[in-house]
Amino acid sequence: MQQKKDRRSFIRNLTLGTVAATTAPSALFASSQAQDVETTKKIQSSEEEGASARAFNSVYRGEHLSKIAFPIGGIGAGMFCLEGSGAISHMSIRHKPELFHEPTTFAAIAIKGMANGAKVLEGPVPEWKLFGYKDYGGGGSGTTYGLPRFEQAAFTTKFPFASIELTDNDFPLKVTIEGWSPFIPTDEDNSSLPVGALEYKFVNTGNERVDAVFSFNSRNFVVQPDGVGVIKKMDKGFLLSQDKVEGKPVLKTDFAIFTNNEDEVIADYCWFRGAWFDPLTMVWNTIKDGKSKAVDPVDKDAPGASLFIPIQLDGKEEKTVRILMAWYVPESNEKAGKTAPDDKQGKEACCTTPSALGLSESMAIPENYKPWYSEKFKDINEVSAYWKEQYSLLHKNSLLFRDAFYTSSLPPEVMEAVAANLSILKTPTVRRQHDGRLWAYEGIFPHNGCCDGSCTHVWNYAQALPHLFPALERSLRLTEFCENQNIEGHQGFRANLPISPLKHDFHAAADGQLGGIMKVFRDWRISGDDEWMIKLYPMVQKSLDYCILTWDPKEKGIVEEPHHNTYDIEFWGPNGMCTSFYLGALKALIEMGTYQKKDMKRYVSLYKKGKKYLESDLYDGEYFIQKIQWTGLKAPDPTKAQSFHTQYTPEAVEILKKEGPKYQYGTGCLSDGVLGSWMATMCGLENPLDQEKVNSHLKAVHQYNLKDDLSDHINPQRPTYAMGHEGGLLLCTWPKGGMLSLPFVYSNEVWTGIEYQVASHLMQIGEVEKGLEVIRACRKRYDGRVRNPFNEYECGSWYARAMASYACLQGLTGLRYDAVDKILYIDSKVGDFSAFLSTNTGFGQVHLKSGIPSLDVVYGNIPVNDALVSGKKQKLS
Repeated sequence: MQQKKDRRSFIRNLTLGTVAATTAPSALFASSQAQDVETTKKIQSSEEEGASARAFNSVYRGEHLSKIAFPIGGIGAGMFCLEGSGAISHMSIRHKPELFHEPTTFAAIAIKGMANGAKVLEGPVPEWKLFGYKDYGGGGSGTTYGLPRFEQAAFTTKFPFASIELTDNDFPLKVTIEGWSPFIPTDEDNSSLPVGALEYKFVNTGNERVDAVFSFNSRNFVVQPDGVGVIKKMDKGFLLSQDKVEGKPVLKTDFAIFTNNEDEVIADYCWFRGAWFDPLTMVWNTIKDGKSKAVDPVDKDAPGASLFIPIQLDGKEEKTVRILMAWYVPESNEKAGKTAPDDKQGKEACCTTPSALGLSESMAIPENYKPWYSEKFKDINEVSAYWKEQYSLLHKNSLLFRDAFYTSSLPPEVMEAVAANLSILKTPTVRRQHDGRLWAYEGIFPHNGCCDGSCTHVWNYAQALPHLFPALERSLRLTEFCENQNIEGHQGFRANLPISPLKHDFHAAADGQLGGIMKVFRDWRISGDDEWMIKLYPMVQKSLDYCILTWDPKEKGIVEEPHHNTYDIEFWGPNGMCTSFYLGALKALIEMGTYQKKDMKRYVSLYKKGKKYLESDLYDGEYFIQKIQWTGLKAPDPTKAQSFHTQYTPEAVEILKKEGPKYQYGTGCLSDGVLGSWMATMCGLENPLDQEKVNSHLKAVHQYNLKDDLSDHINPQRPTYAMGHEGGLLLCTWPKGGMLSLPFVYSNEVWTGIEYQVASHLMQIGEVEKGLEVIRACRKRYDGRVRNPFNEYECGSWYARAMASYACLQGLTGLRYDAVDKILYIDSKVGDFSAFLSTNTGFGQVHLKSGIPSLDVVYGNIPVNDALVSGKKQKLS
């Protein structure tokens, strides 16, 4: 493997090393785009030969369509996905994931008077669904796979919009499908609606008039085995419904499908009722004959429904049909966590109350999770009416975001990586509970969430939410420092659902709790809300005091005692990763305390001692390491200490005697080794570590941990994140020896969130090309052939850590807006640029031309007193 890595390094040095040493960053940046343009040309010239390459942030065709599933829905409201073919799948509206749920919901077009003129408005069915897919032994029963469809599809996306172009040489219409749902930064409520839309655009490519019938069809997929389904009439639509079942209110489900077109609409509210394949067979008979069949609703058990819209198109004429969808599931059976006993004085007591932090306590905590939208709207009729009335405005404002985001000069691989992971916010990974607060899993499995509780040390990495929807991000802080933190300052790293005071029966997570302190500083500077920070400050100080008492009782300025972290184990002894978090948290508290004119001498002293220790005792001359320690501590023997999935068998005790506790990294080169430095700078703090040493560590991570071929890499852990001839950034390597028998449990894996963290940090220190190499390795794995480009997974699909990709915007440009001082910060590593900026009060574009900054606000407002470009004050043009 080392030979392969050395060869890659040798080639890179020949082709890029000299350029990097002598060329301005903007030239490297331009070369990235030029390379992508050249790649596009090569792809286009060799498509007939089956070329597998694809340019970043470009169209998906052929085999690259195979695994695409693009989420549509609201933040915490459920979703469905638009596949690369145009099919609807992953229908997950019942407050749980139902991945691969294909609801037999489809659109079709029939040309009157044309033989074989009826087609489902989808491209070819991906071959992987034919064999080995769920229930494949049933031959695809209940699907639309066997219905005629278009020969070719091409998928492009500009989040939150996805577009599919369908073509067929023997068909007189060109079809484009656009799927979307509202996504408007700073407008969290309209971005959390349980809605989506598909717009079907038809273009008559010939000169002769075409008479056709468009139809949108769906079986009643909301009906559960123990429920009674009914399909109800709506204005220009139908309502798939399942009423409450006695004792099971969770089954109440409504899904509306309607159009806001002015055209005549004919509705069939009850497909043919029969056995075997009768309903789908008969509805297709109607479609293929170009008929529009009106059928009245029945009391119950209607298999499905259809909308028919006649279309007449003269030569070269075009027409768009809009299909709007909305859903309403007001109850769930979902809950998570352990509720604390009613202990107002003991250690289980919260360190504050929601009302003290400005939250209303008028809403009772429900037994199970209830979605925010169930408090906003009383029923499906209100949701549907709002969606119909506000459709044009929400479309317009979502377009404003799309255009502001994509009118950018940043490299295409960066734009693709950032946009792809914004889709996480539209999936069941995220919940928004009755009072509007956010709660989330780490990721989702096919039928349930994975790793509940808005896990603090995972969501540390996710940089998109605090900038796009700052109010939702701040709601996470309120949960962490209120219901999750007890009177002693211990903070649970997984919140209950519904959010409530939790039982404190496990370790705090060092990286999660310390990271939360930095995030309070960040969220304060983003919001500009002094009152919010000042109210929270006593709990933040209590949190840090707990961290000091628990992990640094000797007040050395280092995290020394065993400490739980994002690798689901405890590190024993000081290390670069968690001590850098500690220094960042100290720096954050010092800044917030100093702002309030408080005495911060103790924390300043700790910071200075810790910085000195970290940069001397934990730096090996090239990168930061861990000093494994399990004696001389307050903690009990490792074999007796509380831990997660860690046990000491007799064999493990022998390893303990020779190497120390299981699951450490010791002399390894850890990709997260200066994670606290990255967190601090992303939060608007000064780097808490020596910059040259941080630079050296990051270059070492790039040199040792980035592999362009994993064929010879040994991974007995979870290999499918990256394997075989794929490339990726390993979590840890031991280039100088000292690899442990049982290093920390995920050490041999590749996580996209860590790839983006490292890439953005490399960019931030001026190593743009190195950062881009990491991103390219990642995004090549998610090109649609093997993995869904819009679903970067770790422990579950749509994994939250992947939203670290948003940090690449800041890494390249240094863009950051401070709402307290109303200062726009710019520190470009790519020369002149145009890029997206989102703040607490609006969004727009920032441009840097010949060193002169300018700001175009396209939504809301962004008041700026000063602009600092690479530390120098500049006037906005």
